[in-house]
Amino acid sequence: MIQVGDKLPAGSLQEFIEVEGNGCTLGPNTFDIQKSTAGKTIALFGLPGAFTPTCSAKHVPGYVERYDQLRAAGIDEIWCVSVNDAFVMGAWGRDQHTAGKVRMMADGSAEFAKATGLTLDLTARGLGLRSNRYSMLVVDGVVKALNVEGPGKFEVSDAGTLLAQAGQLLK
Repeated sequence: MIQVGDKLPAGSLQEFIEVEGNGCTLGPNTFDIQKSTAGKTIALFGLPGAFTPTCSAKHVPGYVERYDQLRAAGIDEIWCVSVNDAFVMGAWGRDQHTAGKVRMMADGSAEFAKATGLTLDLTARGLGLRSNRYSMLVVDGVVKALNVEGPGKFEVSDAGTLLAQAGQLLK
């Protein structure tokens, strides 16, 4: 499993873009993880799935609500990563009002989850291989804080915890 001090793995994530601009076309766009994190401070959180209860009621809304505080603490971007396709992540972003605040990044084949060792096998529940619930503070592609939840828990990957860590680590 990825640890504090490790660089994020090479690879890519997809994001559904609704407005053409900044070199992005409409529809899913692929972003190189290393290039996209270079020189930036990212609040990255992963979760099991779009439109699922805890993810929709608590996890994403917390990051949307604390957007201004996270930016003030030195966060350049907030990424939500889930093992869903870019179309689903785009629809979920519209539902959660994330535009301009949280980038809804699709890890459709779970390659990022596998590369970080942060997978969650929900095959018995009909959901297949998913991402574990976690949050991390990433500075220039390097993990500075990592908060991995226990099975079925939502205690340490919330926006408030990552905000407190950013306040300590980004002074």
